[in-house]
Amino acid sequence: MDLKITCIPGDGIGPEIVGEARKILDVVARKYGHVIRYTDILMGGASIDAYGVPLTEEAVAAAKSADAVLMGSIGGDASTSPWYKLSPDLRPEAGLLAIRKALNLFANLRPAVLYDELVGACPLKEEISAAGFDMMIMRELTGGLYFGKRQTTESDGVKTAVDTLVYNENEIRRIAVKGFEIARKRRGKVTSVDKANVLDSSRLWRQVVEEVARDYPEVTLEHMLVDNCAMQLVKDPAQFDVILTENMFGDILSDEASMVTGSIGMLASASLNDTKFGLYEPSHGSAPDIAGKDIANPIATVLSAAMMLRYSFDLDVEADAVEKAVKQVLKDGYRTSDIMSEGCTLVGCRQMGDLLAERI
Repeated sequence: MDLKITCIPGDGIGPEIVGEARKILDVVARKYGHVIRYTDILMGGASIDAYGVPLTEEAVAAAKSADAVLMGSIGGDASTSPWYKLSPDLRPEAGLLAIRKALNLFANLRPAVLYDELVGACPLKEEISAAGFDMMIMRELTGGLYFGKRQTTESDGVKTAVDTLVYNENEIRRIAVKGFEIARKRRGKVTSVDKANVLDSSRLWRQVVEEVARDYPEVTLEHMLVDNCAMQLVKDPAQFDVILTENMFGDILSDEASMVTGSIGMLASASLNDTKFGLYEPSHGSAPDIAGKDIANPIATVLSAAMMLRYSFDLDVEADAVEKAVKQVLKDGYRTSDIMSEGCTLVGCRQMGDLLAERI
């Protein structure tokens, strides 16, 4: 298979972790008979330094011409970097917002997995963490309260702020289809999260999700109110497979789910459009304080590359091989500094990449 991948190394530790992810992809390609064609583009601070803007039209065109995009981390230290003396529309993160919009990325995927070898990092009680968990938060990314009309007015000396939560059935249907498609690749369960006891938008959400569910009889659907879901994530996270929800609820729940893993350096993510195209990146930041020191954890980016293989290229066997390699390296006791524990072997970014490659 011919895989066209645009890479955005980004800022801080981005070039290091993307380099290790590419190392893993190259091993996969050799083992399973694929050809990968990479194109590199700049975004964020690196693009500002080179071109004066966080994202160029040429970079967008290169991303659009690929089958998928693999990205490192964007941004720097807001207190010291000259990038943050620029106007907001010229700062590094503006490039990320712009590329999401240009590529029509509406579905955000945030897996939260508690590995057996890292169970000690989980902040939950041992009787809960012992069960483990492996869930996928599916968040609608371009609608809802964050994108509705907003205004602040003043009348008779009283200020009033209004934010509008808007969804139409087409926006809900397309994210629901993605959710059910991904559940079909996993354990076959969707938990649709809303606030249907209060909000009209949630009642429409629930109605459309039920309509989509009829096309996926092999997938189990349950509904859960968002406040209950927030509680269940810390009470019994093992019950969840795919959590499907709107923008603001997903923003909050995905952060909660990531924290109960206890290991942000292990968290991958993806943003998809209505085709197989996606942008894949780690959930953590650019960590400029450790950039260039060969101590960054590349596993989140490697797992993001595994998601790319699975969701953009339908290469489930290859994705499984990468994920199994991660589990094996952890089982063998190798750790980067952010996940180091007593009795394990400390390794750097490059060596972690080498160890993962050996196990594929």
